[in-house]
Amino acid sequence: MHGESAGHVLFGWNAAWVASALFGIVYALIIAEKLNRAILALLGAAMLIVCGVLNQEAAFRGIDFNTIGLLMGMMLIVGITAKSGVFQYVAIWSAKKVQAKPMGVLFMLSMVTAFLSAMLDNVTTVLLVVPVTLLITEELKVRPYPFLLAEILASNIGGTATLIGDPPNIMIGSLVGIPFNDFIVNLAPVVVVVLAVSCVPYYFMYRKELVTTDKARQRVMEFDEREAIKNHRLLKQALFVLGVVLIGFFTSRLTHLEPATVAMGGAALLLLLDNFSKSSEEQGESVQHAFAEVEWVTLMFFVGLFILVHGLESSGVIRSMAEKLLEATQGDRTVTVLAVLWGSAILSAFIDNIPFVATMIPLIKSMAPTFGGEQGLMPLWWALSMGACLGGNGTLIGASANLVVAGLAERAGHPIRFVTYLKSAFGLMLLSIAISHVYVYWRYL
Repeated sequence: MHGESAGHVLFGWNAAWVASALFGIVYALIIAEKLNRAILALLGAAMLIVCGVLNQEAAFRGIDFNTIGLLMGMMLIVGITAKSGVFQYVAIWSAKKVQAKPMGVLFMLSMVTAFLSAMLDNVTTVLLVVPVTLLITEELKVRPYPFLLAEILASNIGGTATLIGDPPNIMIGSLVGIPFNDFIVNLAPVVVVVLAVSCVPYYFMYRKELVTTDKARQRVMEFDEREAIKNHRLLKQALFVLGVVLIGFFTSRLTHLEPATVAMGGAALLLLLDNFSKSSEEQGESVQHAFAEVEWVTLMFFVGLFILVHGLESSGVIRSMAEKLLEATQGDRTVTVLAVLWGSAILSAFIDNIPFVATMIPLIKSMAPTFGGEQGLMPLWWALSMGACLGGNGTLIGASANLVVAGLAERAGHPIRFVTYLKSAFGLMLLSIAISHVYVYWRYL
């Protein structure tokens, strides 16, 4: 363990056995959804240290602060930007562009969700788009489920295209050191195709159901999107900072700045611009509100999870898992890449894709000697990203964005049932992975 343990494991137990057992128990409890996943991950991490598998210093070394910083910075930027009302503006504008025809609204909101998910992140995007969707469907007197289904799928598809779009990509980019531009070059082409193809079945599934009256459409056409903009000054400041942050991501190879530095720097700049002319009392309130919007539960879950995975890594569990996987695929790169794509997709549909990807990253890293070094691993990283991000669409518990939409829908009196969603989404998820299979084979293999 290279001096990473606390000196001795409790009762002289095998470190690999203890790390595996703790990870397995935490994973099973996360899937059972009886306790909050942040509590479970932090408790598991603490137990690793108490049992002596890691000491505190080693545990903290396992936390990837680049991922934490990038997530936190983007959460702050989006939270402050949302106060301007720009996201509601975009949703209402989109609905009016298609004359408030239900099928057109479904397609437009899917496109908007996918685009925003690539630029912001998929959880934040659905938090902003779903409330407006529920308002529009209520006015059109149509069932919101087809729209919400399309938005869940679009959020995970769009999020696959960039480093910041989906937590699995943030982790892969940060822990492997893949720049922002590489994600766009390698993943955006297949995402465009998957999004376009996914929209076709909606027409056949819902065209008979999505009909409304001219009077209802007229009500939506009367919405004034300009009224959604609550703060023009903040809107200009936020768009300026978002532009600077995106330039920072695109030029990271030249500037050698990590994504977390760019995101946290952007968040600090936007906080400064938003609070510059306010009194100290107003500033205190405003900054407190901004930090309250950060999803601390998600960040703490990541902290615990990184420590748990580091326990598996330092006790040699991950290395032996990698050896078994290479044995099964006989070290054939094509078979290994496609196994990672399909395996990630199926598993990510039924278990949260974040802990799955956290386990897979060190596993793939340890295969570098077999496939000729870091460069030989690139197809595996893209296969893992596509599998984990798109596979999350398979079930209601596959990705965080899915659960957020289900929560918002239930609160509005339109609960989404697990089996109902599974019947609609699982086939569409498999279709997206089949397209990814062809793409990966054609482009890399």
